[in-house]
Amino acid sequence: MGRRSFGLLFLLVVLVAVCLASIAIGSKEIPLSGVWHGLFTPTGVEDDVVIRELRIPRTLLGVVVGIALGVGGALMQGHTRNPLADPGILGVTHGAALAVVLSIFLLGVSSLVGYIWFAFAGAMIASVLVFLLGSAGRGGPSPVTLALAGAAVSALMNGLVSAIVLLDQQSLDAFRFWQVGAIAGRDLTVLTQVAPFLFAGLVIAALNAPGLNAMSLGEDVAKSLGVNTSRTRSLGIFAITLLVGGAVAACGPIGFLGLVVPHVARAFTGPDYRWILPYSALLGAILILFADIVGRVVARPSEVEVGVMLALIGAPFFIFLVRRKKLVKI
Repeated sequence: MGRRSFGLLFLLVVLVAVCLASIAIGSKEIPLSGVWHGLFTPTGVEDDVVIRELRIPRTLLGVVVGIALGVGGALMQGHTRNPLADPGILGVTHGAALAVVLSIFLLGVSSLVGYIWFAFAGAMIASVLVFLLGSAGRGGPSPVTLALAGAAVSALMNGLVSAIVLLDQQSLDAFRFWQVGAIAGRDLTVLTQVAPFLFAGLVIAALNAPGLNAMSLGEDVAKSLGVNTSRTRSLGIFAITLLVGGAVAACGPIGFLGLVVPHVARAFTGPDYRWILPYSALLGAILILFADIVGRVVARPSEVEVGVMLALIGAPFFIFLVRRKKLVKI
């Protein structure tokens, strides 16, 4: 077995261990016997309800969202050739935020399930707008034009969000709850709604990997190898939109994961995106669950949301990566 294959197997074992820890550890202490009882012989007692209705859906959602954000971050850094790019650079996060605020302000949507479709639609519209703006001109979309268009659209939408939440207290309160980024308080309904889009995004990402490898050698080299660079980049952007849009719709914006994880994956795999993507997927799931577990125990009986914990963990870790410059080269 090769080194990279062994690494994938090792990460899979770590992910299983972290999933079990996520089910067993929480702000409410449940003995291991109670965890076993809740998993395999439930009788409806309080501990069983906590295990089956709260922790298992939370763990499953964390795994799926971590995979989506890890792969989305790797694709984004590859297509923009920007080591500091995260999935939100296409305006996906701000588009989702604007749609959520508008749904509250104009339509009175108040439930988390109600936010999902508006957030996903906003993410899709924002990414399409960025892609159209970045594609304007004779040269078509390029890493520079996409980044500039994403920055402009994100700034515009962020300004609109700020204006609305300043005018309406209800929108501000609901938006603050969504904006923090969390996998807690979501049931399996949320997961089943976004899962088809995330699965489609992962399939497209896998198909996109060979073309992205060629494009990492340069546009001219990729074209000489017979790669349709415009189609490859379009597929990549579509995959990013599905993955990040679905994740943001379900959990709100979760920062740093999509930025840090691809760098760690690249340190083990090298520049081959056929390996970077699966490594990023597993590392993303592991990191989000680890941060969520830490957030449950550091402030008992309260919790610190995973979006906050990832910022606290991710910021110093990314500074370490930046100081080791070889890890940020793409």
